[in-house]
Amino acid sequence: MKISANGIDIEIEDSGGAGPAVLLIMGLGMQLVAWPPAMVQALVDAGYRVIRLDNRDIGLSQKFDHLGKPNLVWASIKYRLGLTIQAPYSLHDMAADALAVLDALQVDKAHVVGVSMGGMIAQRVALAAPARVLSLTSIMSSSGARGLPQAKPRVMRVLLSRPAGSDAGAVINHYVRLFKAIGSPGFPVDEGELRKRVALGVKRSFHPAGVLRQMVAVAADSRRAAELARLRVPTLVIHGKADPLVPFACGEDTARRIPGASLVGIEGMGHDLPPGVVERMLAPLIAHLHTDRAAA
Repeated sequence: MKISANGIDIEIEDSGGAGPAVLLIMGLGMQLVAWPPAMVQALVDAGYRVIRLDNRDIGLSQKFDHLGKPNLVWASIKYRLGLTIQAPYSLHDMAADALAVLDALQVDKAHVVGVSMGGMIAQRVALAAPARVLSLTSIMSSSGARGLPQAKPRVMRVLLSRPAGSDAGAVINHYVRLFKAIGSPGFPVDEGELRKRVALGVKRSFHPAGVLRQMVAVAADSRRAAELARLRVPTLVIHGKADPLVPFACGEDTARRIPGASLVGIEGMGHDLPPGVVERMLAPLIAHLHTDRAAA
């Protein structure tokens, strides 16, 4: 379902229901269909109204091609030198999109759960409108602080590479290779199943220019780490101890910076959400969401 929010068109899925809302925000270049169905259903079964969205520039939400294709190499150089990066749009803008989705659905308050870049956006939502955030959950994400461990070089090579061709088969092969590189070593996924999930996303939408603009938005968000100390919302940080893209130290840093935050580290978890990881995440996640009900 497409709605108008923050002046743009955003694609959403809303489970409906009268329970507390849980807003799920996906990561870099990922669409709302990337949320594991078992995870969504478990939240619904626990009594929550689950709202998912395609972030701007990705999936079926509005594209921003008129802003041009950013120079990733130049942005990377500026990042390493600590210089200001001019992004086509910011994580602040993407957080405003998420809040506007809640406005459009007449949801006053929600639990906000984000994965990877989505965790960064979720942090920005909590910083921008803490009174509207029942709780914050940041999964396999980062504070963005300088000096944190970076992705393994082999993973970055795959992440920054391009498909061997423009046909669907080449694109699917590229993303299967990427997800295998960042996946959970303790919870391997059958390649046939992985290929099927990737094909579903590629068929729904493939917009690499949007991924580049999102990457620059992440790199440009240089002040978030220092701002996290002012958060006073119940916070859970979940991170894989075998994450090759956003190392576990990034999750530790995020939890350390947010007052009262809890950290759950999962052995064998990389930078994905395979069934075994979802099974281990659900208990602490739902317990965290229920904390607000108990307080009420």
